[in-house]
Amino acid sequence: MSSSRRILLAGASGSIGVPLTAELERAGHEVIRLVRRQPAGTNEFRWDPYSGEIDERALKGLDAAINLSGAGIGDKRWTEDRKKVIYDSRIEPTRVLAQHLAELDEPPEVLLSQSATGIYGDRGDEILTEDSPLGPRDDFLSALTIDWEAAAAPAREAGILVVHPRTGLVLSRHTQLMQRLIPLYKAGLGGPLGDGRQWWSWITLKDVIAALGHLLESTAAGPVNLVAPGAVRQRDFSDALAKTVRRPAALTVPRFGLRLLLGSDKAESLGFSSARVAPQGLEELGFSFNHPELVDALGDIVR
Repeated sequence: MSSSRRILLAGASGSIGVPLTAELERAGHEVIRLVRRQPAGTNEFRWDPYSGEIDERALKGLDAAINLSGAGIGDKRWTEDRKKVIYDSRIEPTRVLAQHLAELDEPPEVLLSQSATGIYGDRGDEILTEDSPLGPRDDFLSALTIDWEAAAAPAREAGILVVHPRTGLVLSRHTQLMQRLIPLYKAGLGGPLGDGRQWWSWITLKDVIAALGHLLESTAAGPVNLVAPGAVRQRDFSDALAKTVRRPAALTVPRFGLRLLLGSDKAESLGFSSARVAPQGLEELGFSFNHPELVDALGDIVR
């Protein structure tokens, strides 16, 4: 990236926030972290998004802001209480941060407010771009993500460029998905979910970090799909991972089995929902992927 900037970051302790912070600081930027615990350094400032409070010192002289707040989607069963935690942990921090930024006399130029490809819902073989219609309100992830993007409205109405990176499945040795899949496939216990025809839209963590940096330097606004160019059917993802770890992928996970394991809503949304998402916005912005092909991405991750 270009000259040094003062960048506010909410969600700095997450799987994207940690490497993003490191990369921004390597590039010479000052990263101001919003934390809910007691601050532990000069660049950390406390906030409580559920009471609407932010240490005002964190908001001084900002050039940009990034919002990655949100509880984990895949780590627990989706009880009604868990769904509320997932929802509230995204909507409230986004709304509070956007409102505080909007009220500044000198607001930042840009706010990157995280989103996800779950906003499109289950769409079969349809190729989805940023211009595609959004998913239905009766789909939990779709409704959640629609409201998540809408919560940033105060910043947009104040003239801040608001970008929503709609991120697909993030591939890294440190993400929950791959931490679960790699040992299974190495043990020869991998295989497609159901018939495996559902589309999985993925991106490596390295490309997520690079794309967020690219968006900070652009004049983009609105949604931008953060996915690699090569969306794949789930059975092809399974075959590629099996070949990478040099094990067979002969086991098929039946639909009812995953529903029993994860719960119906979670299994359908995370395992069997189909979203063939294209990175039209990133390509128009001239972004160059480190890992455009799944086989190369998996090889790099497993190594």
